[in-house]
Amino acid sequence: MTQPDILCIGAMLWDVIGRAPRRMAPGADVPGRIRHIPGGVALNVAVALARWGLRPAVLSAVGRDPEGEALVAEAGRLGVLTAHLARDTGLPTDTYMGIEDSEGLIAAIADVHSLEDAGTAILAPLDGSLAGWTAPVVLDGNLTVDLLDAIARDPRLARADLRVVPASPGKAERLEPLLAARRGCFYLNRLEAEILAGRACPDAATAAEAVVARGAARVLVTDGPRPAAEAMVGAPTLTLAPPSVTVARVTGAGDCFLAAHLAAELNRQPRDAALRQAVEAAAAHVSGKDVP
Repeated sequence: MTQPDILCIGAMLWDVIGRAPRRMAPGADVPGRIRHIPGGVALNVAVALARWGLRPAVLSAVGRDPEGEALVAEAGRLGVLTAHLARDTGLPTDTYMGIEDSEGLIAAIADVHSLEDAGTAILAPLDGSLAGWTAPVVLDGNLTVDLLDAIARDPRLARADLRVVPASPGKAERLEPLLAARRGCFYLNRLEAEILAGRACPDAATAAEAVVARGAARVLVTDGPRPAAEAMVGAPTLTLAPPSVTVARVTGAGDCFLAAHLAAELNRQPRDAALRQAVEAAAAHVSGKDVP
């Protein structure tokens, strides 16, 4: 069995994305395109990391239904290691449904009940082939608060480099146990950062600094087409404006940002270069390109 160099723990599912080429009003019924693609934050990050030449594995729950079999096969084709998945939970494969227009995401529903119901079963490989893990771990906010709290205190991951992403603003508060434990590097958009900070912030830099003030050691915040920022304890805050691009898609941009940043750091690039690689990768994704 190939040994991974990064673990991505969280959602692995099918994305059903409907996109209209124009702005949509509430209740609109317009022509567009609907795609079924592999998704979920953990899998999205893993696929992006594989494009950077890394060997990511996903710890998640995927059913043995036809959807699950097809998803595992496609993930493997994309370079993701799937041998450590929880497949025998008796649960169906999860699904995410999103609607986008020319302005971005309108609404989405994430059905990750199988991941939530599987609970600690997805961590079983940490007692076996992945025991003694010390390399990076990407944590997805689709995990329950109880599981995130358990991971924050889990001795099996005590030496792991945790990289934390909330999955959506509605799930940002789930990250409180990791914030309280002062563990992990957080990747947030400005709204998610404001939720964790407990106040509105005018820009990404202020938002990142506010989350650091709440206890986080390191925070990266994106803000759409406006400058992204990185704040950390004992170092100056960095900011960088993304290049201007035409929006072709928005789902998965944050996952590309995280993967590009982590890949740069594993390649020992300095803070400013890692932030630049992340910002440029996210912008390329939004424009419809695959990176790298």
